Amino acid sequence: MTSSALLTDHYELTMLSAALRDGTASRNCVFEVFARRLPTGRRYGVVAGTGRLLSHLSDFRFNPAEVDFLLDRGIVDASTAEWLAAYRFTGDIDGYAEGELFFPGSPILTVSGTFAECVVLETLILSVLNHDSAIAAGAARMVTAARGRSVIEMGSRRTHEEAAVAAARAAYLAGFAYTSNMEAGRRYNIPTTGTAAHAFTLLHDTEQAAFASQVATLGKQTTLLVDTYDIAQGIRNAIAVAGPDLRAVRIDSGDLSVLAAHSRALLDSLGATETQIIVSGDLDEYAIAALAAEPVDAYGAGTAVVVGSGAPTAGLVYKLVEVDGRPVVKRSENKGTVGGRKTAVRRHKPTGTATEEVVVSMGAPAPEPNDRALQRAFVRGGALVPDLPDLATSREHLRQCLISIPWEGLKLSAGDPAVPVQMLGGSV
Repeated sequence: MTSSALLTDHYELTMLSAALRDGTASRNCVFEVFARRLPTGRRYGVVAGTGRLLSHLSDFRFNPAEVDFLLDRGIVDASTAEWLAAYRFTGDIDGYAEGELFFPGSPILTVSGTFAECVVLETLILSVLNHDSAIAAGAARMVTAARGRSVIEMGSRRTHEEAAVAAARAAYLAGFAYTSNMEAGRRYNIPTTGTAAHAFTLLHDTEQAAFASQVATLGKQTTLLVDTYDIAQGIRNAIAVAGPDLRAVRIDSGDLSVLAAHSRALLDSLGATETQIIVSGDLDEYAIAALAAEPVDAYGAGTAVVVGSGAPTAGLVYKLVEVDGRPVVKRSENKGTVGGRKTAVRRHKPTGTATEEVVVSMGAPAPEPNDRALQRAFVRGGALVPDLPDLATSREHLRQCLISIPWEGLKLSAGDPAVPVQMLGGSV
């Protein structure tokens, strides 16, 4: 998707105009993206959206109509408009791989270049990473709670139409098995799935007629929604129409714990021992965890996914940390920064369990056995580096990262970050 460069905020253009006028726009700068803290109750964050961000960056241009708008509104002067019309990012970007875990202070993205070319990217970078990282972190907790059972993303109707596509991608990165969003399936090659809604059952004169139509069109590998009227009778009707080799039934309301157990017993009594039970209906990680002992085969999650399960932003910020090779710091109360470009590694036991993250300003951590460098190159001289990981690779990377953290870090209860961060060098 092509981005409008007017995703830029007004205040970024204010700084740009002033810096161009006073001569500081060309100073070599380093900006970093990090979180001061994790959302309440969370023990880790997930880096997500990097692939989307890099795609947007390639198209980030101020077209003539956008420049004219800024001039007509008096937002920029003629010289700034001329600079914007010729804008191309020519700097470097490094960062944590998509699918990597992060913690408070982790330097997850580093943007280097002139002040002018870096400052106009702030809103684009933060809007993509804050949204996708929030979705991925919530979704990863749902995948953990599901204990190996499939989770289906089905939240498109609960958010903005483009946010729905991004959310589906982030949820798949986090380990969801499918999405119901067709554009996400097309754009990112994510497996799609879905079934009829209650409206389809209500359209027909009888529930049996609705089921018969769906099976006749899609075959027995479809999923029948059985809770429009009476669930027990709905299951009987489903098996009567499709036979005992129906792939699955879905329950979308009621006490899912009780209904799943009763439905499993009823399906088995009807000879449909292989017919799966899919449950949905405002599920989040806590609701999924509460169903862990029940005979549920898959979960459908919607609203909770697209709002980050209560944490709709990752709380990431974009801060200037270096000017012409000199570290700079912000000293505001509760919002201080550590100056200088950072290098980060994650340390592990010989067994592979992560023990700490070490971040060094204006240098690199002294190497130790079982260290893993966390940053990699994404952009050099304004061009994407070759062989960037695809979504499938990033998905597997996150799966491995979640295996590596101490088991306490996967708890749904509030607690300390799963991996402590040690910041060395620099000043706050």
